[in-house]
Amino acid sequence: MLAKSSSRFCALSLVGFAVLVGHPARGEDIHTLRGTIVDAKTNKPIAARLYIQDEQGKSFHAKSAAADGSAVDYSKTRGPQSSEIHTTLSAHAFVAQLPSGKYNLTVERGKEYRTATASVDLTAGDGDVRVALSRWIDMSSLGWYSGETHVHRSTDELPTAMLADDLNVALPLTHWVTRAYTPPSQGDKNSAAVAAELVKVDATHVIYPLNTEYEIFSVDGKRHTLGAIFALNQKTVLTEGVPPVRKIAEQVHGEGALLELDKHNWPWSMMLVPVMNVDLYELTNNHIWRTEFAFRTFGESPAAYMNVEQDDEGVTEQGWLDFTFQNYYALLNCGFRLRPTAGTASGVHPVPLGFGRVYVHLPDGFSYEAWMKGLDAGRSFVTTGPMLVVTANDQPPGTTFGFPAPTPRKGLNFGTGAIATLRIQGWSESEYQLSRIEVVGDGGAVAAIPPTNKKIAAGSYRSEFDVPVPFHGSGWLAVRCFEQLPNGRVRFAHTAPIHIDVADKPLRPRKAEAQYLVDRVQREIERNTGVLSDDALAEFRQALQAYKAIATTAE
Repeated sequence: MLAKSSSRFCALSLVGFAVLVGHPARGEDIHTLRGTIVDAKTNKPIAARLYIQDEQGKSFHAKSAAADGSAVDYSKTRGPQSSEIHTTLSAHAFVAQLPSGKYNLTVERGKEYRTATASVDLTAGDGDVRVALSRWIDMSSLGWYSGETHVHRSTDELPTAMLADDLNVALPLTHWVTRAYTPPSQGDKNSAAVAAELVKVDATHVIYPLNTEYEIFSVDGKRHTLGAIFALNQKTVLTEGVPPVRKIAEQVHGEGALLELDKHNWPWSMMLVPVMNVDLYELTNNHIWRTEFAFRTFGESPAAYMNVEQDDEGVTEQGWLDFTFQNYYALLNCGFRLRPTAGTASGVHPVPLGFGRVYVHLPDGFSYEAWMKGLDAGRSFVTTGPMLVVTANDQPPGTTFGFPAPTPRKGLNFGTGAIATLRIQGWSESEYQLSRIEVVGDGGAVAAIPPTNKKIAAGSYRSEFDVPVPFHGSGWLAVRCFEQLPNGRVRFAHTAPIHIDVADKPLRPRKAEAQYLVDRVQREIERNTGVLSDDALAEFRQALQAYKAIATTAE
């Protein structure tokens, strides 16, 4: 599906794909399934996410069996192989009315518990089931708390969904506008009016409801896609439409709020970074799901130099991950110090809340204010599965190391010699074995760390590492790891970068990266001429000049 110019957008909808949610038919024998979900260690009921399927793969929902309990049904489909149908349940017993037959149950809770399964036979009558969830890691006990910054769930659903997936912070995009020039105060997809007040689900699970998404699909009433940008942690409702975008950036930053880049390959994304001084980059984004990858031909194409994996249907899931990473690295190499974050757009896409999440380190204990500061500072890692805790010279991700200009000495060639070395230490823990761990930097992967995958008492796999990484000038370093699932899918974790500033030896992008950014914005100027206002086009030209100036320093 081709938009104007080279922009491509996958417009899959529910039309043509049946959402296979079962409902008892008239005359069927209906039986009652009663169940409890408990923590295997404490034997106490816990909130969780429940899937019920019959032998034909049809899905069914459950309800809470307690008067003070809650159950939230979720059913989203984006293709024949991409359905997410589950119920999030509070920490109470559940009940389901099901036709006579045999059923498979799958129970999950966030990232830190193993998936549990059970089979029940209701051919002869009612049944009972007890499912115990085993924790393989407890990140909050280590001072790490999870969150998601791209949420489309209602504030009524969120408390149950957050507890069922143990997500500490949710930032729902309650103001959402899809038309150019329309202010979010009049957004066409706004949810109920909310105040700039923290909603406490409990002491360590909170919702901050005043957040905005500009996701522009039309200009002057005609289809013309620009893309999306989020404002997070606002104090007031935004009353300006876009484009142009500079006033919005000034207001958002003036309120102490953050700007998050949604997917990197929306048409306008590379313009936004220098013009709006964007803070956050969605490193695990809303096309990465628990179910099968679907958006094969979405948005702007990867550059040839990225060499991402593609097949006859478009970009593969691994290719999409690689494209996301390499676009991020290009921006870092050009000096834009975006901090990574995570979002699912749960509520719109077939994906559980917090499937991709960002963990922020809070050594002094949890608070929303500290979590947001840690997110902004890059004291974090993002994950779709494994956990990854890293330091550089005993300092956390987000740290900037400053070094003076090297002093020339006879016989030492500073063009090739290392200025200093950083000691990269840490560990990754995962439910399944890791396939690889890598230190990445301004030149791509700079060190491969063989995973040890030592099985520990909790039944998970732990890989510890301690590696020296030399550097030759200003730059950045981060660590990433990949987990191979039994079904062939891959999950990953990626730290925020640490930065290295060496006087008189500035960071220089690669020529291919700088040219990629120049080309992206140049194409958008051509595509938007005659469509957008002069003020809006001026911002694209500003971005183009910024990238061209950076390109003159490329190596």
